[in-house]
Amino acid sequence: TSLDQLYAQRFGQDTPIPSMQLCIENINQSGGCAYGYTCVYTDSISWASPTEPLPVIRDPRVAFDQLFGAGGTVEERVLRRRTNKSILDWITGRIAQLRRELGPNDIQRLDRYLDNVREIERRIQRTEAQNTSGESRELPEAPAGVPDSFEEHTRLMFDLQVLAFSSDVTRVFSLKMGRDSSARVFPESGSDRPFHPASHHGAREEAILDFAKINRYHVSMLPYFLEKLQGIQEGDTHLLDKTMIIYGSPMGDPNLHNHRRAPLFVAGGANGRLEGGLHLNTPDGTPMANAMLSLAHALGMDDMDSFGDSTAELSLSMPASTLTSAGS
Repeated sequence: TSLDQLYAQRFGQDTPIPSMQLCIENINQSGGCAYGYTCVYTDSISWASPTEPLPVIRDPRVAFDQLFGAGGTVEERVLRRRTNKSILDWITGRIAQLRRELGPNDIQRLDRYLDNVREIERRIQRTEAQNTSGESRELPEAPAGVPDSFEEHTRLMFDLQVLAFSSDVTRVFSLKMGRDSSARVFPESGSDRPFHPASHHGAREEAILDFAKINRYHVSMLPYFLEKLQGIQEGDTHLLDKTMIIYGSPMGDPNLHNHRRAPLFVAGGANGRLEGGLHLNTPDGTPMANAMLSLAHALGMDDMDSFGDSTAELSLSMPASTLTSAGS
């Protein structure tokens, strides 16, 4: 069972949606992939149990409707979209009633929330209009709600998460931004090579640097998400301080399909339980599950004794010896 689902199973019942799984590229949860495994093992990052991978949503429209959609049935939601009406048009009476019940500060917060809902909805509508206009697409197999632009698609998915977190619709998301075997080209990165062929760099410096451009481009998407979370006020702090974001890769050396020493970074404050500002280089052979166990404890699951193949907790704080040296 994956970490996000362990958290969702314990705390997700407090929200309308226990968790949501998103992706950017098409996910193939059948067929064969490397080493005789089915593709579900390389394409799924959220598992409700050791044998139950969870489906993922690629289309921002589908995610939007599940999170905020008005209309009690599929037919009603389709009708709303056909008439090009905003989701907010279906709840104007409730909004007016709510305004009468709120104080000035809460009304301002409600207005910001509704503005954000409408802005995301408009972006999805523009994408759908463009993709059904008859013009050629870069991603002809993708649903109409999926932007051809990797950056716009990723930002839409980030914005949906921020809006859902801020309204407490759900507290758990997973987002798979790419696939190890992807043949997609990311020209904005400065590389013209498809992702998977570029990952097999043959230990050649020029090819390694070219592949690094793609990875740098992918990671460059994250600050947008973090800044959005930081811009949402939550009590006496901001949403980023109350959130834990885990970003990683299954590959340590993709040229060899080596899963050892895979990189991982963590952002957010997790309600004050993450110190941050650290670069930890672990000894060879340290399971990534050790880090996951420590993160589970930071999320409030203190009674977990192990996670996967963990052997111990991984300290996520500055070593005491370092602090002593710095203060001497």
